[in-house]
Amino acid sequence: MAHVATNKEGHSYDENNDAQKMVFDLGAFVGDLTVEEDASSDDISLEGLQQELEECKNDDVVANILSKGTKLREYTKGVENNIRQVELDSIQDYIKESDNLVSLHDQIRDCDSILSQMETLLSGFQAEIGSISSDIKILQEKSMDMGLKLKNRKMTESKLAKFVEDIIVPPKMVDIIVDGEVNDEYMRTLEILSKKLKFVEVDLMVKTSKALKDVQPELEKLRQKAVSKVFDFIVQKLYALRKPKTNIQILQQNVLLKYKYVVSFLKEHGKEVYIEVRGAYIDTMNKVLSAHFRAYIQALEKLQLDIATSSDLIGVETRNTSLFSRGREPLKNRSAVFALGERRKILKEIEEPALIPHIAEASSMKYPYEVLFRSLHKLLMDTATSEYHFCDDFFGEESIFYDIFAGPFSVIDEHFNSILPNCYDAIGVMLMIRIIHQHQLIMSRRRIPCLDSYLDKVNIALWPRFKMVFDLHLNSLRTANVKTLWEDDVHPHYVMRRYAEFTASLIHLNVEYGDGQLELNLERLRMAIDDLLIKLAKSFPRPKLQTVFLINNYDMTIAVLKEELLLEHFSDLIKFVKTRASEDPSASSEKPITVAEVEPLVKDFGSRWKAAIELMHKDVITSFSNFLCGMEILRAALTQLLLYYTRLSDSIKRIVGGSALNKDLVSISSIMYEIRKYSRTF
Repeated sequence: MAHVATNKEGHSYDENNDAQKMVFDLGAFVGDLTVEEDASSDDISLEGLQQELEECKNDDVVANILSKGTKLREYTKGVENNIRQVELDSIQDYIKESDNLVSLHDQIRDCDSILSQMETLLSGFQAEIGSISSDIKILQEKSMDMGLKLKNRKMTESKLAKFVEDIIVPPKMVDIIVDGEVNDEYMRTLEILSKKLKFVEVDLMVKTSKALKDVQPELEKLRQKAVSKVFDFIVQKLYALRKPKTNIQILQQNVLLKYKYVVSFLKEHGKEVYIEVRGAYIDTMNKVLSAHFRAYIQALEKLQLDIATSSDLIGVETRNTSLFSRGREPLKNRSAVFALGERRKILKEIEEPALIPHIAEASSMKYPYEVLFRSLHKLLMDTATSEYHFCDDFFGEESIFYDIFAGPFSVIDEHFNSILPNCYDAIGVMLMIRIIHQHQLIMSRRRIPCLDSYLDKVNIALWPRFKMVFDLHLNSLRTANVKTLWEDDVHPHYVMRRYAEFTASLIHLNVEYGDGQLELNLERLRMAIDDLLIKLAKSFPRPKLQTVFLINNYDMTIAVLKEELLLEHFSDLIKFVKTRASEDPSASSEKPITVAEVEPLVKDFGSRWKAAIELMHKDVITSFSNFLCGMEILRAALTQLLLYYTRLSDSIKRIVGGSALNKDLVSISSIMYEIRKYSRTF
């Protein structure tokens, strides 16, 4: 209590002191602190104290202490007194709550007792669980060991079962191989036998097994029996191919391909016998196909129409009074020698079936050689395609095809080599060249390469022949006898007509191909006909007649070219107008014109006339180096087309019920408008 009193007195003194000074003296405070606290401390440095005090001035508590001038010791004593007071207050609070604390203590002690019992119980559980876990682990290890043993036993059993299955020879299999007929069941049994044979040959472990010594002799006997039996069977089927009138493709597809596994079995387990079967098939098909093509060629030769001989040339004089002259119409009336005409249709019939000779012969039909040529090669392509696929499917060897077709190729070559040297039909040869090109495209689309070399060989043989015949025509103009050719007539000369038709035909056949060499040859031919025409013109005594002769011949040339241009796209229309349009439908006739006859012509024209005119325009652009000359020919052709269509329209008006076609007719003004688009002068 004395201490408290002293503290109070000191505090009172400080308050009196504050009242006297009112202003805080930092230097005096520090001085006092130094005298009382640090006078005896020589080692303590006060360096930086002033700076720290300056920083503490911003603290509210420190600033409050410093502003009142309270010394630190006195302030500390005040704090201690406050703490003691708080402590005494807390003690009083504890005393008040003593009963509650005793109750809480008892409760805690009871809980501790219960938790102790729980701990004992859980410890027992933990010990038991540990024991059970150990047992489970032991059981797990035993289970894994038993599972591994079971897996190994199953694997061993599976391998052993497979081994037994692969190596044993069931009695049923023996019965089928030895006594069974070759059918689907027999082939399935062959597959099983094949697997067993491969099994004992490939697996090294099997070769060392004792079981093989018992089974292998039986397997070998079965192999030999199977090879012998299927050889006899397949050879018998092959001999059926030699029977007359046998449809080879049907026999191959419906019979032989069903037993193609037989051939596979022989290839794997009877190589020598397979080679024998392979050779027998090649020999059979070689002879059969050779005989078929030889018979077909002989039948086609009866249908051949002779078009030209070595004397049927542009510049050869037609009048022949020789005692040994042929009894046939004059060459100048036989336009097929020089004009393409209806022969052009063969290029649109490339995919048509081959001719059936006996049907054509029964109807007394005759055909230019290019028709027979296309038919022969269409048959060759179809036969080769079928045989190529069969050889690949049945034998698994494409090379067999070439051994088989060595005979047919030889037969066709023999025929072709006898025909080509005697062929003087330049248009026919060019048609054959185009046919071969189309056939090459067909085989390419089929993805069948087996005829590539053959078709190339034929193409290579045709071009020199065409050049040779073309040169004969060219030389006939260059060496022509003007005196024998000249006629006292200013109308177009038949030599010029031949030239025009011949040139128009070749130009047409070159439109889609753009062969530069052919264009050069046509230019040589044009120069030769110009020279000859001028020589013939000079034979006229008067210049006027010479000029008229030249104009008539050149005009005729344009007329032929325009007609050829139209025939390419409107041949049916032109044919009808020339043969039927002039007939009177009302007059009695065996076959009057009907709506059904002209309706296809009208609808065909209406559906494509604009496109056809555009194609004609493109043909002219690509075919004539002189653009203005080409456009003049196109204009003349379109004018002629308008005349043809006008005649068709007039004919329809005279047909009973023809008004029903008015909706499908193209107006004349529409055609004239389209013609004017191509009639501009450049």
